[in-house]
Amino acid sequence: QVQLVESGGGLVQPGGSLRLSCAASGSFFSMNVVGWYRQAPGKQRESVATITIGSGTNYADSVKGRFTISRDANKNTMYLQMNSLKPEDTAIYYCTTVGGRGIRSWGQGTQVTVSS
Repeated sequence: QVQLVESGGGLVQPGGSLRLSCAASGSFFSMNVVGWYRQAPGKQRESVATITIGSGTNYADSVKGRFTISRDANKNTMYLQMNSLKPEDTAIYYCTTVGGRGIRSWGQGTQVTVSS
């Protein structure tokens, strides 16, 4: 399993921006799937943005045009740039990977709160 540590969450006003980071113990480029999920209070965990080998990048409809997922190979770090944040983006954000054997790893999560 890959060890994942998220950071960058916090409190931001509607319309603001945050950049989440996910540091990994291995290379994201060796994974079949990497991505970000989120879970709001009382709701199921949902996919926000994923990068899949052979399939490219996918975003949830609710974040398209506002969020961008990226990876830095030199730092073994994955990012989620979040712009034009809305109150409904409030959630715990998790980074995740799926390795060659189908083993999924999760980070501990970072809280994002969008409120005035």
